[in-house]
Amino acid sequence: MADRTYGEIPGYPVGSAFTNRAELAKSGVHRPNQAGICGGKDGAESIVVSGGYPDDEDFGNEIIYTGHGGNDPQAKRQIAHQKLIQGNAGLARNQFEGNPVRVIRGAGGDNDQSPASGFRYDGLFRVVDHWHEIGKDGYRIWRFRLTKIDSNANPSPASRTEPAGRASATIQRIIRSSANARRVKELHDHRCQVCGLRLETPAGPYSEAAHIKPLGRPHDGPDVQGNILCLCPNHHVLLDSGAIYVDDHSVVRSAVDDMKLGELRTAGKHIIDYTFVKYHREHYGISEIEIELHDHGG
Repeated sequence: MADRTYGEIPGYPVGSAFTNRAELAKSGVHRPNQAGICGGKDGAESIVVSGGYPDDEDFGNEIIYTGHGGNDPQAKRQIAHQKLIQGNAGLARNQFEGNPVRVIRGAGGDNDQSPASGFRYDGLFRVVDHWHEIGKDGYRIWRFRLTKIDSNANPSPASRTEPAGRASATIQRIIRSSANARRVKELHDHRCQVCGLRLETPAGPYSEAAHIKPLGRPHDGPDVQGNILCLCPNHHVLLDSGAIYVDDHSVVRSAVDDMKLGELRTAGKHIIDYTFVKYHREHYGISEIEIELHDHGG
C-alpha cells in the first residue's frame, strides 16, 4: 500500500490555483498526473472534479461524484461497467474510516462551481454515502456523495507514518431521531431485526433506526415506518454499506457470498414497504458485482 496523506497540504490553502495537472501533482495536493482519484482500496486522499463523467453533479458544498473506470476520456462517455476497485474502493473506505478527501475542481466541471481555467483546490470533503446504479450511458457506475467539512473543523494532515494519536477523526454518520424511528424501535423492543440482539445500557436499551432507502440526495427516501428497520449498530453498518440485503421473501443475505443469514424479524404493527427493500438491493447490494480483493493502490 502507498503511504497516504489525508487532510490539508501545508502551503496550499483553500483556493490555491494550478495551471495544469503537472503543477497540481508536484504540489502533492493531488499526486496522479491523470487519474481522477488518488487512492487505493485502503483509502483515497483526493479527487479531481472536472467534467470527465456525465453523471457527476456538483452543488458546491455537496458533490455526487462518479467513480473511475469504464470511461472513454475522448468522448466523455461510459463504455463499460465500473468496479468497486482501486480508488473507488478507497472512497468507500473513507466513508467508514472518516478520512477527509481533498477536492480539486477543474475548468471542465460545472460552470457555477469550477475555475475558468486550470485547477483549484476547494477544501476537504467527507464521504457520507456510496452506492451503484445504471448511469446515463446505460452502464453500472459507482457514486459517492461528499459534503464539505466546516473549515473551522478541518483535520490536520495525517499520514500513515505519523505516531499514534496525531490523526484526526471525523463523524461518519448523522444519527437521526424522529417519532417514526422511535416507534419502530419500540415495536421491536429494541431488538435487532437481523440478529435479535438487545443492547442494555445503564440508561436503558439501545438500538438504531436504519432507513432502507436513504433520506439524503439523490435517493430522497421518506422518513416513514415502512422505510425503517430496527437494527443493532453492527447490522446498521452492514446494511448501509451493502454488505447485507433483504430479498423479496424477507430473507437477510450476505452480499459477499449470498449466504442466507436468516429471516428478517418482524413485529405485527411494523409493516415494511418492500418497494424500499428493492431499491436498497438494486443500489447497495453487491452480489454478482466485482469487489476488489487484491490491490496495491495508486
